[in-house]
Amino acid sequence: MLATSAIAKGRIVAIDARNAEKVPGVIAVLTHKNKLKLAKDPSTVSPSSPADRAIQLLQDDRILYGGQPIAVAVAETFEAAAEAARLVTAQYAEQAPSIRLDQGLPHAYIPKKVGGARDPGASSRGDFENEFPHAGTRMEEIYTTPFQTHSPLEPHATIAVWEGNDKLTLYDASQGIFGDRKRVGELLGLDPENVRVISLFLGGGFGSKGPCWSHTMICALAAREVKRPVKLVVRRPQMFGPVGCRSATHQTISVGAGADGKLEALKNETITHTSTFDEFTETATLPTRMLYSVPNNSTVQKLIRSDIGTPSYTRAPGEAPGTFALEVAMDELAVKLKMDPLELRLKNYAERDEEKKLPWSGKSLRECYQKGAEKFGWAGRKPEPRSMRDGHTLIGWGMATAVYPARRSPASALARMNPDGTILVEAGTQDVGGGTYTIMTQIAADALRVPVTAVTFKLGDTRYPETPVSGGSQTAATAGTAVEEAAQALRQKIFDLAMSDPGFAVSGETAGDMSLANGFVTVRGRSVKIGDLVARTGQPYIEGRASTKQNAETRDYSMFSFGAQFAEVRVDADLGQIKVSRMVGAFGAGTILNAKTARSQFMGGMIWGISFALLEHTAYDERLGRIVNNNLAEYHVPTNADVGDIDVLWIEEPDTHVSPMGAKGIGEIGITGSAAAIANAIYHATGKRIRDLPITPDKLL
Repeated sequence: MLATSAIAKGRIVAIDARNAEKVPGVIAVLTHKNKLKLAKDPSTVSPSSPADRAIQLLQDDRILYGGQPIAVAVAETFEAAAEAARLVTAQYAEQAPSIRLDQGLPHAYIPKKVGGARDPGASSRGDFENEFPHAGTRMEEIYTTPFQTHSPLEPHATIAVWEGNDKLTLYDASQGIFGDRKRVGELLGLDPENVRVISLFLGGGFGSKGPCWSHTMICALAAREVKRPVKLVVRRPQMFGPVGCRSATHQTISVGAGADGKLEALKNETITHTSTFDEFTETATLPTRMLYSVPNNSTVQKLIRSDIGTPSYTRAPGEAPGTFALEVAMDELAVKLKMDPLELRLKNYAERDEEKKLPWSGKSLRECYQKGAEKFGWAGRKPEPRSMRDGHTLIGWGMATAVYPARRSPASALARMNPDGTILVEAGTQDVGGGTYTIMTQIAADALRVPVTAVTFKLGDTRYPETPVSGGSQTAATAGTAVEEAAQALRQKIFDLAMSDPGFAVSGETAGDMSLANGFVTVRGRSVKIGDLVARTGQPYIEGRASTKQNAETRDYSMFSFGAQFAEVRVDADLGQIKVSRMVGAFGAGTILNAKTARSQFMGGMIWGISFALLEHTAYDERLGRIVNNNLAEYHVPTNADVGDIDVLWIEEPDTHVSPMGAKGIGEIGITGSAAAIANAIYHATGKRIRDLPITPDKLL
């Protein structure tokens, strides 16, 4: 069990583990005084992957943020370890922490590269500074979103098992097992093949379980020190600090348009936090660069260094807060122009990516607007605020645009036919709860033209073929492409073996003429036992493998998923209590591989939008630099009672530029635009424009 710091900045003057060591069942209590051996100093080693963070591994007395690990207690039982961790005491030389954005503004800087795609920290096309003052209708407003903390059902947890001093197995709740393997091997001086990482299920991740955090390494170090397997669970309050968060954002949106609603100038200047010892950017400016057609466009992304744990990827990083600010600003512009918000968006529809100067790989946003508006009943909206009521309840309707990049990275997979006709497919990806086990089984079964019951799909083990982190909404397109190609390679091998039988082959037949069922290969009525084909190879099975490369078509196309979000809110006219009574989301996200799991993914994102708009707020005591609501009793997320009717629909839009199956990612687009649609609906209901999330009743009174 970890013990964590009680201050946010300073040094440990003294640390006392004597009472902790006296707890029955305690094996060891490790602190920086134990000098746990590493092959490299983690403070001097830059992470090799954008997904990784700089970590603290009990190496010195520095305290860099509240909740930083300062000790780990290893015991025979969970209860003994928890009690020992509680009894570790420390004395500090404390310094005043800096948490507030305004404290760091004099030192704000523009990072050279931001996000996983390594985008530039600033962008410009046209001449915003000269053109904005001449726009007929202008507005400039500030929009803020608070710190948010990942709250997966299962907190982070790791089990470390050593074989001797040079082989390590980690059972880790990880979205990126190969990144784990590389980082752990690097810091411990182990060959990557001697580090095995297993992550079969991880109870939700939302980006937080993508990096290799301190607890994973500390668990491995502790297991090596005590020469026994060690399990380390990050307790719920410890999720607030050491394992990432979504930074607060301060976004200044400046927009100018003509009388007809056509955008003439648009700018987003965003300020977010990073830590004092690492760099991560919440890339909120990115939607402003590409979502609408505008000749004069500017974005500036600034960072300030704060005494916090490093922020990290949180579902739809950048796009979630970025679409909130941009889409509320578009709603405000529509009010100024006395124009329907949907009409304004259609007026400024981008036919191509004007930032990258590329055509879209696929875009069905117009259809999303149309189908979503029809399903929602948008034509019945009365435009005046406070004009729609149900007795004492104010009713508001709002909408916004959703957008998220469509990515595909290199990946590998294998498909194996056993003598009894069963099929094993392996890829070292991770299932974060979105249904990866299910869709990969379907993809393999479809490619081999066999029932899904014939296929067993295995993932989550670094002994399987390598795939990237399950993040950035890329798993279906990335691992799915590798699985499909491996299955096709296996199918071709089986066909070639069958056709090599002199009594079986007929010229002109292809693998497309072959069927696999009941332990037999059949080609146009002639059959041969799969077991006989396997025996002929001298191997225990027939295997196909595939390794796909980086998507080269990103040079020629701009790849995104798009959507339209519609929300209805009901607001008590006196008390300001808000209920999101219904939402409709319409999405264009490529080929939908499984309707049931896709609907759940979209709904999950939209529900997070309710949380984003109305509830979530990681609250810091700015004097102490400590989080004061580090539990699910006070860090509020939606329950069933908070969620009204949610309707999801999608446009059939295969996008083969993104992946051969036409699939795009859907894990994150559902959250984008949803908070803005709710905020816009609240304005429509009440006439009060709230630009600071979360929108709580006190802000409406």
